[in-house]
Amino acid sequence: MNKIILSIISVFSFSFFIDSQERIFDRSNARDGETVEYCSQHKKQLELLKNPDYLKALAKDEIVRSQERKENEQINTKAIVWYIPIVFHVLHNEGPENISDDQIIDAFNILNRDFKRENLDADNVHPDFQGMPADVDIEFRLATKAPDGSCFSGITRTESPLTLDGSDGQDQVDAIINGNDIYQGQWPPNKYCNVYVCADIGGAAGYTFTPSGWSGNDMFYNGIFVLDNYLGSIGTSSVGSSRTLTHEVGHWLNLRHTWGPNNNPGNITSCYDDDNVADTPNEIGVTACALNEMSCGPRANVENYMNYSYCSKMFTQGQVNRMRNALNSNTAGRNNLKTASNLTETGADGNLYLCKADFEADKTSVCPGGVINFTDLSYNEVNQWTWSFPGGSPSSSTIQNPSVTYNTPGVYEVSLIANDGSISDSEVKSYYIRVMESPSSLPFWEGFENYSTLNNIQEWEIKNEQGNGFELISNISNTGNKSVKLTNYNQTEGTIDELISSPVDLSDITSSVTLSFRYAYKRRNTNDDDFFRVYVTEDCGETWDLRKTLHGFQLSSQVQSSMFIPSPSFEWTTVHMTNITSPYWVENFRYKFKFEAGGGNNIYIDDINIYNGSPSDEIIYDNLGLYEDNQITDLIIYPNPTDKKVNVRFEVVNNQDVIINIQDITGRITSRNTIKAKPGINLVTIDTDRLSSGLYFLNVETTSSQKTLELLIK
Repeated sequence: MNKIILSIISVFSFSFFIDSQERIFDRSNARDGETVEYCSQHKKQLELLKNPDYLKALAKDEIVRSQERKENEQINTKAIVWYIPIVFHVLHNEGPENISDDQIIDAFNILNRDFKRENLDADNVHPDFQGMPADVDIEFRLATKAPDGSCFSGITRTESPLTLDGSDGQDQVDAIINGNDIYQGQWPPNKYCNVYVCADIGGAAGYTFTPSGWSGNDMFYNGIFVLDNYLGSIGTSSVGSSRTLTHEVGHWLNLRHTWGPNNNPGNITSCYDDDNVADTPNEIGVTACALNEMSCGPRANVENYMNYSYCSKMFTQGQVNRMRNALNSNTAGRNNLKTASNLTETGADGNLYLCKADFEADKTSVCPGGVINFTDLSYNEVNQWTWSFPGGSPSSSTIQNPSVTYNTPGVYEVSLIANDGSISDSEVKSYYIRVMESPSSLPFWEGFENYSTLNNIQEWEIKNEQGNGFELISNISNTGNKSVKLTNYNQTEGTIDELISSPVDLSDITSSVTLSFRYAYKRRNTNDDDFFRVYVTEDCGETWDLRKTLHGFQLSSQVQSSMFIPSPSFEWTTVHMTNITSPYWVENFRYKFKFEAGGGNNIYIDDINIYNGSPSDEIIYDNLGLYEDNQITDLIIYPNPTDKKVNVRFEVVNNQDVIINIQDITGRITSRNTIKAKPGINLVTIDTDRLSSGLYFLNVETTSSQKTLELLIK
């Protein structure tokens, strides 16, 4: 009892540290060579010790656990494997912190490997500790049922800029509770082990709180926080960071650091502290794999998971007993996690079944001939897959993760039927794959005059996070009648929106090329900081290179606190980019506009112009009569095959009548349309739902030019 009280007082004596050092990097609490503190569990605990109610509850918890330990010693529970439902909650802002399912599963497997002593490196501990690495006999299982009973994969995702601000973990938990993609509400910590994966958690790699009756069923005080780049061994993380979750789960199950109740390894006073585990020698703690550390007399258990070394690989039997006692205690409801009723309720009882078919692609836009890799994300038990890839080769597949080549321009759906042997489910993603049209030739001009929408078309790809991405707008423009608008006025800061082009052929450039565009924008206030960037690619979008950045006052010196809508007399800003150098003079050159919200105003884009030579403030529509007046160029039809409609895209240089007709294989004209074409790109949609299945020919004619393409009706 005296030892318990002394431990509480020694922790409390450090409480001054928090206020003075908040968000200041504490080198003594970091592993060698790292720029984040490895664990801030004790610092977080110290904050709680300022609360008298918590301090009283802590003493009571220790008394209760002491009694429970005595009772547990009379019951041999060592050989019983206990199962714990676990959920990974990913908080992201569409950045690299939105880690893959594969990285999460890798972390999950490492956690189970370490807790079941299946890690091979446990056989290679220092000779002084040979035979001591112990099996905790605890196995974590991904929960497959949310609190409302709905089936899911054990992973939730929440989009929020709070992932980048770990100054208040409660705010991050609230964002997850209110905004995740599975179930918006409480995920009770007496039913789930909740792991919160973020880009920033206040300067540490991980933290949690030891069990306390004071915290009740609070998701913040009973959850585990881990940086995305310290979770697992792949993706954004690494092997050297892969045991962070093991370390934090140890705290979650009432373990201290091996040197005692503080976050400062290397302090000689720790020789007089204790971790309340009999078979871990007193030590000062290390930040590297210092196997000969003996400052306190006995050799330190540097390879312990609760140390800070890079070579952690074991728990001792004493630590195992302490963790299992915590899991057998009603403190913070930990003992409910492993009950048969809770395992059934959370879908962690081992009875897996197919819940949902799902998949993803490594990219959704390619140039003709591009290869797309599909990954099955169906859960939770799947053994049969039936894929359909219209427009792709192969057009179908029965393997789990197929690769498909797309040769024909168009916009295509992808479907998957998943089966577990008795249950099947399907997932169809319409307008999912965009195969770019043949490259446009120079000079290229885009005034957006010939579109009725920018959604699900070949010419433009839109990426947005909050459903209000770049959109076509009428009656506002630099020239003509249309432009592209991004409603940025009320966007969350940090939101990213992209407008991505189809290919333009620059392969004939010999000296120089200019990319020009016009935009209209006013700042919302003098402190906003929107970023407007232009990227280019020479490999059809596999990689992107930054070529222009405008932000703050560079975007505009004018301020308008209300929502910005340019008046007819507003003077648009012209930007000329001459740094499109020879590596980008390829057939499949593309460019994209990327806008990052910073509390500013709306932006409008118009009159994108790519042409040979030096910058011109005048729009370059043609290249010194390179084309005949009535010539048709860049004719594309899609989707093809089709059943209900076909889009016909072509380019002319003058105002003129263009005739589009469809003939069957006997030469009979089944459809005829006359179009008032305008200079530049024209897009026409023709209904084909009355045509019978079979092969047809689509003809596009002017007074001096005709082009014909095959059209297949499904």
